[in-house]
Amino acid sequence: MHSVAILLLDRVIPFDMAAPQQTFDWTRLPDGRPAYRVRLCAETPEVAADGGLFLRVDRGLEALADADTIIVPGRADGASPLSPAVVTALRRAAGAGTRIASVCVGAFVLAEAGLLDGLRATTHWAAADRLARDFPRVEVRPDVLYVDNGQILTSAGAAAALDMCLHMVRRDLGSVVAANAARMSVMPLEREGGQAQFIVHEHPPVPRGSAFEPLFEWLEDNLAHEITLGAMAARAGMSERTFGRRFREQTGTTPVQWLLRARVRRAQYLLENSDHTVERVARQSGFGSPTAFRERFRKVAGTTPHAYRAAFHGRRPVAGTGS
Repeated sequence: MHSVAILLLDRVIPFDMAAPQQTFDWTRLPDGRPAYRVRLCAETPEVAADGGLFLRVDRGLEALADADTIIVPGRADGASPLSPAVVTALRRAAGAGTRIASVCVGAFVLAEAGLLDGLRATTHWAAADRLARDFPRVEVRPDVLYVDNGQILTSAGAAAALDMCLHMVRRDLGSVVAANAARMSVMPLEREGGQAQFIVHEHPPVPRGSAFEPLFEWLEDNLAHEITLGAMAARAGMSERTFGRRFREQTGTTPVQWLLRARVRRAQYLLENSDHTVERVARQSGFGSPTAFRERFRKVAGTTPHAYRAAFHGRRPVAGTGS
């Protein structure tokens, strides 16, 4: 029987903990026996959880030493710094070859322990930029459900953790057992780690009071038209070189990248709220050809326009029905 230790840290997110616990608890061998023994462990007997809850556990950090797999759930904002004892226990387990996986922002715990240095990793898309900034030695992949480096795995969020755990079950026990576990969790087994997170890209940053504010408004009004770097610089009354430098200083990105994200956000809105064809959405968003639109939309949003619409398109009420 495989042993799984779920490490609870201060301000643990309960759903992040429950997702892997449920998956492994419900996994059965062909003869009906449990395939995994799941244990909750922590540095202290009682752990504060997000939402004002307190969880009591029976096992301490020693449980990490005899586990085949360690799961580190995410922690809410305001969590205490990692203690040296936790860092030491995780590093010792990694050195012994134990499989270690994180859920959502639990990736920050692994990164702080140095376990993600030089590796690819993911986390919830909303925290991906911060993970990349705080831990530059980690190759952050914000556009996937989970990343499997062999011994170290990371997942994007609680739902993606179910995909990651089913992936581990399939690695450990084969597709038949994993398929049964997926049915128990009411999950498809087919979602692969490389499938994109559905990322909602907010409007690119527009600093309040910025000298570029009139330019941003003009850009938003003219996204459907061709806009060159020269036209943007002329609109701002600067040379292209000066414009590019000052634009990056104020927004943290290049004019071309800002424009691309703005056009993708426009396309997301149209895909969600209209029945326009992909070709028409491409034109209205300023991408020109449908081929270029599909390529660039996937690069930024992490999925295809058709898949995005299938997931997020809602039927609008019919006028006059009171719906």
